[in-house]
Amino acid sequence: MPASLMAPGPALDAAFAALGDPVRRALVTRLAQGDATVGELAEPFELTPQAISHHVGVLRRCGLVEQRRDGTKRPCRLRVDQLSLLSRWIDEQRRAWDDRLDALEQHLTDDGATR
Repeated sequence: MPASLMAPGPALDAAFAALGDPVRRALVTRLAQGDATVGELAEPFELTPQAISHHVGVLRRCGLVEQRRDGTKRPCRLRVDQLSLLSRWIDEQRRAWDDRLDALEQHLTDDGATR
């Protein structure tokens, strides 16, 4: 089996685990629109800024989000390069399954023609 089709590895495992939480997926969706502080990220949620900060920390540790200092603010930024890694892995899986399903369809067509 090609290495690219094997388990995604610790970095991708952590990213997929982080994205398993709906709040973190919502934060990624929001950050896709542009940088935001933890306070700005907390606004649409019924969560404290501390809770949002925890979720941002999870996303930061798996490499999906980075924070920088801007005076007294610490805006969060989505790391699109890390999302691209996830996307590539998913695309590889989709291609592998498409190939398998095409082969199955061909087998069933060939088998039906010989009966």
